[in-house]
Amino acid sequence: MGSMFRSEEVVLVQLFLPTAAAYTCVSQLGELGLVEFRDLNASVSAFQRRFVVDVRRCEELEKTFMAISWWWPLSDLPLHPAFLQEEVRRAGLALPPPEGVLLAPPPRDLLRIQEETDRLAQELRDVRGNQQALRAQLHQLQLHSAVLGQGHGSQCAWLTLLGRACPGRRRGRLAQPLPSPAWTRSFVAGAVEPHKAAALERLLWRACRGFLIASFRETEQQLEDPVTGEPATWMTFLISYWGEQIGQKIRKITDCFHCYVFPFAEQEEARHGALQQLQQQSHELQEVLGETERFLSQVLGRVQRLLPPWQVQIRKMKAVYLALNQCSVSTTHKCLIAEAWCATQDLPTLQQALQDSSSEAGVSAVVHRIPCRDMPPTLIRTNRFTASFQGIVDAYGVGRYQEVNPGERHRMGVLADRVDPLPTAPYTIITFPFLFAVMFGDVGHGLLMFLFALAMVLAENRPAVKTAQNEIWQTFFGGRYLLLLMGLFSVYTGFIYNECFSRATAIFPSGWSVAAMANQSGWSDAFLAQHPLLALDPNVTGVFLGPYPFGIDPIWSLAVNHLSFLNSFKMKMSVILGVTHMTFGVVLGVFNHLHFGQWHRLLLETLPELVFLLGLFGYLVFLIAYKWLRIMAAGAASAPSILIHFINMFLFSRSPTNQPLFPGQEVVQSTLVVLALAMVPVLLLGTPLFLRWQHRRHSRRRRQPNEDKTGLLDVPDASMASQGSDEEKAESPGDQEEVELVLSEVFMHQAIHTIEFCLGCISNTASYLRLWALSLAHAQLSEVLWAMVMRMGLSMGREMGVVAVVLVPIFAAFAVMTVAILLVMEGLSAFLHALRLHWVEFQNKFYSGTGYKLSPFAFAVEDE
Repeated sequence: MGSMFRSEEVVLVQLFLPTAAAYTCVSQLGELGLVEFRDLNASVSAFQRRFVVDVRRCEELEKTFMAISWWWPLSDLPLHPAFLQEEVRRAGLALPPPEGVLLAPPPRDLLRIQEETDRLAQELRDVRGNQQALRAQLHQLQLHSAVLGQGHGSQCAWLTLLGRACPGRRRGRLAQPLPSPAWTRSFVAGAVEPHKAAALERLLWRACRGFLIASFRETEQQLEDPVTGEPATWMTFLISYWGEQIGQKIRKITDCFHCYVFPFAEQEEARHGALQQLQQQSHELQEVLGETERFLSQVLGRVQRLLPPWQVQIRKMKAVYLALNQCSVSTTHKCLIAEAWCATQDLPTLQQALQDSSSEAGVSAVVHRIPCRDMPPTLIRTNRFTASFQGIVDAYGVGRYQEVNPGERHRMGVLADRVDPLPTAPYTIITFPFLFAVMFGDVGHGLLMFLFALAMVLAENRPAVKTAQNEIWQTFFGGRYLLLLMGLFSVYTGFIYNECFSRATAIFPSGWSVAAMANQSGWSDAFLAQHPLLALDPNVTGVFLGPYPFGIDPIWSLAVNHLSFLNSFKMKMSVILGVTHMTFGVVLGVFNHLHFGQWHRLLLETLPELVFLLGLFGYLVFLIAYKWLRIMAAGAASAPSILIHFINMFLFSRSPTNQPLFPGQEVVQSTLVVLALAMVPVLLLGTPLFLRWQHRRHSRRRRQPNEDKTGLLDVPDASMASQGSDEEKAESPGDQEEVELVLSEVFMHQAIHTIEFCLGCISNTASYLRLWALSLAHAQLSEVLWAMVMRMGLSMGREMGVVAVVLVPIFAAFAVMTVAILLVMEGLSAFLHALRLHWVEFQNKFYSGTGYKLSPFAFAVEDE
């Protein structure tokens, strides 16, 4: 079981699965999510493995499911890819998640699912084909009816009169005299898409040289497209021509434009009869189409009921076969041998699950631990609360096996829902929201963020909230507990800064008394007229009554030197927090060295690092605290500068105008600098020289003749050699030769670490000043927003009605800009800076992040 600081203990186990029960055992392990299988057939091609045929059958079924779900490519009809989902949506249905826990089906059920799937796919294809054919036929009938009822008959009568009365005149687009009345006049009627009508008319005119009269009209009603189902407007046309050659040209041109051409009778009575017959056929066809669509809805209902569980079962079956492909086969072909990583505390559960799964086969599956020189994967369990914090740490890098974890526990399969682990390392849970709040401190803004996160936490079990597809919402919802603590800590720091939407609040009485200053300083009317700015002297009795009980005194919000006071306060606070945070990171490295048995690093790395860091920047924190505690109001005017003292410390000099804070300060500063500089060669040379000495000592020990011991170490155990033939296939890790020490690489690595740490102490301390900068920027933005929006709105009018009318849009603008600028933009900026402080300034002091997660074989991931 994992300790309070690091990941859990993970061991390599060997599983002996009877061939008859191997599928059931692996399926049960997938339900539990306990182990991560190792591939024992890495050198074997994927097409040569034992269960490749079963995997292919599952993949073919998945393709069939996809074709059913997307209606493509089950048939050669031009169907829309998302037709089924669109049809389900129109019918008010949806593909629901499968009910309950669906186990992986037995292998014999694969054929049954495949047959039912093929039958359902064929039925869908037939019904869909019939529906498409009926829709196309109904569409043609509707177009024919539109052509006959569009009013082209008046043109037909007009052409008859024109041919009899004016055989030699040109009318409309008639370039040549009308032909002789002895010629036969014919008609071509049809429909074309609107965007092709102009081009069709132009081409007909040019190809027929004017020996035609054409009429184009839009349909009065939109017709449903048989393919897309969307309503569309069509253009009907009636063409009158003379001569058979002209008729052939017209038909060829209409065919090229994919026009619908229908018969058109010249007599009005014949057209009227044909129109009535078409309407009757359309009515009958609509009834047939309605029955077809009702039957289609029944088929879709079956899809809705059967498809989700089939998809889950086939995915689980495929996952089981893929896991079985990673196992090796014993020489007797009686069992499969698998190797897997498993947490130590889960071994009893693993053994019990294998026994229950293999009980029907008559032979129990066997599991036992085996030694391994490979670095095990990292297992850190999480719950809903700690998952977002661990994600911050894992984004930097997954910790090495049993390395000190700065975050929380990582989720492992389905057990994370059953186990409610204790916090393993609550550092990031506390420090990340706190550093964010230092930069974002405001009671009002923090309260809004807290309430927003609290609403997500209270609604986290609602299905609509969980299944929301908006990516931004998913990001916020995943970090809801992180936002909750960030808002809560921001409220806390807001009370310290005494800021609520940039306004100070007087929760307690102020520690400054203006009345005492006025009474004892003799402020007259003439003095007040000549001095618009008045100063409160804390040395005057009764003016300063004592510090404010919590946070900054609200009277500072009225002072003109308010910004200067906050600058000094927040800058010193940032340095103290930064040095404390970095020192804590170095101290956490002690636990890594103790756990991995690297005792030499305590003296050769951790101790020099602490001396270097605390001797320089820890002394700076001491100066800040000492000045705060020792310098009183009476001596504030002649107080020495800490910055000048710190600069003189590195220059080994003194400033006559800057008095020391305590006696012997120069000696202390010089000693600390020399001691810090002396730690640099210790950091640089200590570890490489120790490793070189240790390597030589081990080499001398190996050269000593000890053949009996050597034989005992090199030859495999007799008991191991005498085990059954099934275990002969199992890989037994033998002792590997000791890696030769490359001193140049060790020196190079240690030099990089020394330079990075020494220069990082300086740059990282300066980097923590971002706490001061962003806190000041947030406060000033809040002040500007209040002054430019709310204060301007409050000063526009004195009458109650005017104020009420003006404040509505003013407050709306203030609220929108507060959320958009101060909460979203400033919050994101503070979040990124807090992230950088943890990754670069804190975690690099002890956290390598070069491990890899334990990825258990679990069906829960497949279901998600």
